[in-house]
Amino acid sequence: MIARCIRWSIANRPLVLLASIMLTVLGLWSAVKTPLDALPDLSDTQVIVRTTWPGQSPQLIENQVTYPMTTTMLSVPGAKTVRGYSFFGDSYVYIIFEDGTDQYWARSRVLEYLSQVQARLPAQAKAVLGPDATGVGWVYEYALVDRTGQHDLSQLRTLQDWFLKYELKTVENVAEVASIGGMVKQYQVVLDPEKLRAYNITHAQVITAIGNANQEAGGSVVELAEAEYMVRTNGYLRGISDFKLIPLVTTSAGVPVYLGDVARIQIGPEMRRGIAELNGEGEVAGGVIIMRSGSNALSTIAAVKAKLKSLQASLPAGVEVVPVYDRSQLIKSAVSNLTTKLLEEFLVVALVCALFLFHFRSALVAIISLPIGILTAFIIMRMQGIDANIMSLGGIAIAIGAMVDAAIVMVENAHKHLEAWRHEHDGAEPDSASRWQLITESAVEVGPALFFSLLIITLSFVPVFSLQAQEGRLFAPLAFTKTYAMAASAGLAITLIPVLMGYLLRGRIPNERDNPINRGLIRVYEPVLNTVLKHPMATLGITALVVMLSLWPLSRLGGEFMPPLDEGDLLYMPSALPGLSVAKASQLLQQTDRLIKTVPEVESVFGKAGRADTATDPAPITMFETTIRFKPREQWRVGMTPDKLVEELDRVVRVPGLSNIWVPPIRNRIDMLATGIKSPVGVKVSGASMTEIDHLTAEIERVLKPVPGVSSVLAERLTGARYIDVDIRRAAAARYGMSIADVQSIVSSAIGGANIGETVEGLQRFPINVRYPRENRDSLASLENLPIVTATGAQIRLVDVASLRIVDGPPMLRSENARLSGWVYVDVRGRDLRSAVNDMQKAVAASIKLPPAYAISWSGQFEFLERATARLMWVVPGTLMIIFILLYMTFRRFDEALLIMLTMPCALAGGVWLLWLLGHHLSVASGVGFIALAGVAAEFGVIMLLYLKQAWQRRVSQGLCSRADLLDAIHEGALLRVRPKAMTVAVIIAGLLPIMWGSAAGSEVMQRIAAPMIGGMLTAPLLSMLVVPVAFYFMRRGEVRIK
Repeated sequence: MIARCIRWSIANRPLVLLASIMLTVLGLWSAVKTPLDALPDLSDTQVIVRTTWPGQSPQLIENQVTYPMTTTMLSVPGAKTVRGYSFFGDSYVYIIFEDGTDQYWARSRVLEYLSQVQARLPAQAKAVLGPDATGVGWVYEYALVDRTGQHDLSQLRTLQDWFLKYELKTVENVAEVASIGGMVKQYQVVLDPEKLRAYNITHAQVITAIGNANQEAGGSVVELAEAEYMVRTNGYLRGISDFKLIPLVTTSAGVPVYLGDVARIQIGPEMRRGIAELNGEGEVAGGVIIMRSGSNALSTIAAVKAKLKSLQASLPAGVEVVPVYDRSQLIKSAVSNLTTKLLEEFLVVALVCALFLFHFRSALVAIISLPIGILTAFIIMRMQGIDANIMSLGGIAIAIGAMVDAAIVMVENAHKHLEAWRHEHDGAEPDSASRWQLITESAVEVGPALFFSLLIITLSFVPVFSLQAQEGRLFAPLAFTKTYAMAASAGLAITLIPVLMGYLLRGRIPNERDNPINRGLIRVYEPVLNTVLKHPMATLGITALVVMLSLWPLSRLGGEFMPPLDEGDLLYMPSALPGLSVAKASQLLQQTDRLIKTVPEVESVFGKAGRADTATDPAPITMFETTIRFKPREQWRVGMTPDKLVEELDRVVRVPGLSNIWVPPIRNRIDMLATGIKSPVGVKVSGASMTEIDHLTAEIERVLKPVPGVSSVLAERLTGARYIDVDIRRAAAARYGMSIADVQSIVSSAIGGANIGETVEGLQRFPINVRYPRENRDSLASLENLPIVTATGAQIRLVDVASLRIVDGPPMLRSENARLSGWVYVDVRGRDLRSAVNDMQKAVAASIKLPPAYAISWSGQFEFLERATARLMWVVPGTLMIIFILLYMTFRRFDEALLIMLTMPCALAGGVWLLWLLGHHLSVASGVGFIALAGVAAEFGVIMLLYLKQAWQRRVSQGLCSRADLLDAIHEGALLRVRPKAMTVAVIIAGLLPIMWGSAAGSEVMQRIAAPMIGGMLTAPLLSMLVVPVAFYFMRRGEVRIK
């Protein structure tokens, strides 16, 4: 079939060329239109339900909101994890779905179940779906700064909330614009309890009066002089003066008592759970652009920047928008880096082909066919919706060497046929018909084997396709593009390349031995080949020894999920101890930002404590998230590297009470989305009692600190927050005609300060808050003496109906699949992940005894590593079986197919040694490199075996079947493979070296993929050039004896 396809292509040359031109044009269009991104979208499909119940404690939120919500959401079809967070005043429930679930189908299912649980929630608790985005969608962050000092934090926040936010939400693919920092303007009604008592006015009367005074209504229409007039009444509160004139009651003398008579009305900041700070210089207001899931980050950021530029003129004088995080810089850097590497590889291919073939037009066959194969891969990428990112372009980068091999082998074989024809015809040039006949014969001779060998390389990536979840989404684009590129190469090898050879292999084609490079290679290889053929058993013994010796560095290689990815930016994410006040958090945030800014390489520091106003950010006020942007590398100190920079920052930022964690922004958000863990390793303890869980996590923290490689370990405290418990005495309250709800209303609004409405000022809305003065609630004694006016007119104190006491409690509550859990964050540095976690697991197993119904699970990147390893354990053997079947189909002999399979371990030995020498760990990335190497090594063996078989069959057909004839055939076939083998190895190594030397964004991942391939290129060629001939000799000895 393959031979028939080659003959058809040569017979229909114009059609093949036309199709190639069409492919090129369509490929160029696809390459230009393909969206760009730094990394593939690694987000799980998730839906967030945020429920707000202001002023309520985490325990109350957990009992009445989060627990009913999580237990209901466990039944949502396709949900694999339901994660709950209970904070002060807020509940977040994250429903994470199985791979492949459609985002909007998932949202509709969650809405169905939300309607079921809504009736079980408190009336004041308002549940809403979060945006159709995730934390990974935080693509752009900015701060609003007033250099003139004319605008305070509340004015900047108002500008953000009511102007920039809505303007930026109009940008395509922006799911949400989250405000952060600054102060939200609030009308504060500070009641004087003594005056309320004097006028005999209850707290409830004040709230009702304010509500009645802040509304507008319509009076339908009236008709005057044949015209219709709409009637409206103005009643919104528009300023402090309007508040003061709100009537509360009228005395017996007919004198009204106004709100201004019993309260002080002022404008102040609303209580906040999020702070933003810039460069250690002070607080700022800002915003986060959250991109819709599945959208193109680069185009979204470009549109946001253009919108901000157009809005700059509308901002008040002195106010400017300062970018503090911009993912487009990483995207452009990563894609530009890999695009440059692809161009470098292309130039290297052209140079190698020209040097070895010594014939420019012959080199053009590879030079022309290679970009067409790459553009074909872009066409399929575009159709499938795969972005051009580090991984997808990396797949093409590692495929180039193998793609060129087909053209190299076919051109080189055509050279041999043309050279033989000239030799038979006394140096004459073949006519057109003879030339095309020779090209056809040479292509048919090697085409089928080449096609199947390229198919083997393509199928070798089946294990990568089998990866699931995050690791699957990360490497699937690489596997897809590598597969598409190799499939395109296989198709071109039997269609376009034979046609190009017929047109371009003309004129004087130099003899292989005329080229000094080829002569040198043959001169070196020939005596070595003779030696191994004289000592075949010793050769096989040395090969076995090399494989066994490789087990030593293999045993020394550590394991990690992924190498650290240098994104150009860095996140500083310490956690403070519970009970931290907002004021103290602001002070610590500014202190750490100022320390970070002292490092010369740091360009800007944007600190965040607590959460942004979005469901995608469930962070307590004790969690800091500082975004560090670095200057360009050329401005760094000599010898400074990203690792050294993190070490220096870790030394500089030493603040008591803060445990340092330094992570890349995208990597961190991906991990937190998938597992909830912000560090490389996390330990989750689940059970029924928060006290017991807190005790266990504290013990685990103590046990893990001494483990080698653990740079920091922090158990989140589940107790330690300070509570004032108000225990209402039912009988006492009943004596004064008060119910539990009456007392709770006074506690929640008079002490806590409840928002009872909002003012309408044009398009802006500002909350109205009612509470007692600070001096009435600044101590336990003051709270006990809080004056209360009952509905019956009795004047009492809070202590008359309740007991007050200070206790410890949870600062926040977490749950996973409706079970309470506590988390321990572990940062590992200077050691591989797998061995470190193994030691940690041993330490925990030896020291921690779990009570019944409690469980420990290990999470973070280690969870991904374990899942990927378990998956590959059964997929790789299956793939090897498929490759074996393909090899059998190629050779139709069991022993020859088995020979290629048995040579693979030796081919991989060089990759193992190079990984060990470079100090790399085994990771999913290096596993992909070994898979790619195995495919190329199999192809090397297939082509060598093909040359040996052809040489032997020619002799057998002539009746030359002695042992000497067999050795001559092996000698001839092996020498024929010297030039194409050298060209292929040179192309692959020279193409991968720029990737190994690269230091731009994404280079860490690509280096782990390239290292095994480069190391293997040192052993795989030796294997095919020396061991395969010896093995072929042993397999054919029986035929010699029979003849």
